[in-house]
Amino acid sequence: MRGIIDLNCDMGEGFGHWTLGEAADEELMALISSANIAAGFHAGDPNSMDRVVKLAQQHGVGLGAHPGYNDLQGFGRRYIRTNSEELVNDIVYQIGAIREFGRRHGIPLQHVKPHGALYMEAAVNEELSRLMIDMLRKTCGEAIIFCMGMSKTYEAAKRMGQPAVREFFADRDYDESGSIVFARKVARPDPQAIAEKCLRACQQGVVRTVTGKDIEIEFESICFHSDTPGALENGKAIRATLIENGITIAPAATVLENLA
Repeated sequence: MRGIIDLNCDMGEGFGHWTLGEAADEELMALISSANIAAGFHAGDPNSMDRVVKLAQQHGVGLGAHPGYNDLQGFGRRYIRTNSEELVNDIVYQIGAIREFGRRHGIPLQHVKPHGALYMEAAVNEELSRLMIDMLRKTCGEAIIFCMGMSKTYEAAKRMGQPAVREFFADRDYDESGSIVFARKVARPDPQAIAEKCLRACQQGVVRTVTGKDIEIEFESICFHSDTPGALENGKAIRATLIENGITIAPAATVLENLA
């Protein structure tokens, strides 16, 4: 039984006059405890970063950089073939943008969470994960890395001493390895069904896979995506269900402190 959990969501995922997803960042920010803010490569621009970082500060939400592949057209969900050094430089560039907007609004960088295809690539790419964690150790050693528990990223973080938070994905399916099933487009889920999925994972430590098998799952944060249809209803259902069952929602840094 998990008595305290982080609830995170990807935010600021538009560009200029274009927005992705149905729910406004202002509505979603009121539901969560950690925000992953698009840093310009897969979505986001300086004005959106400034606005959403300020929202995080106003709501007392943990600030996170959400770096992705340099792929605005594909929303960072297309794999880009390049070397790990170049990808880490892209991540440094994007973290710097979010961290500086955080400094402007008096909120420290709490975490880093790669986006989309970059997140999935790091999960299986030992070299990329090692170089990324080494970079974090040198540039922002207290920043938490968000990742899957079965990932190379988590292994590298634990081995190299970087704070890490494992995620549970409310609005994504799982395979039997404990990895999420990557999808470029997601259908509208039943909000109460995914809330019950999250509650079961918190209370029993298991999740049902696409093959119908229950597997054990360990995590410190629950993620739902702002671009999933019905995101606002999904977030409200998750939050209400967890609180009704005595589970405290708190920023990732607070969750790790309580587990120490």
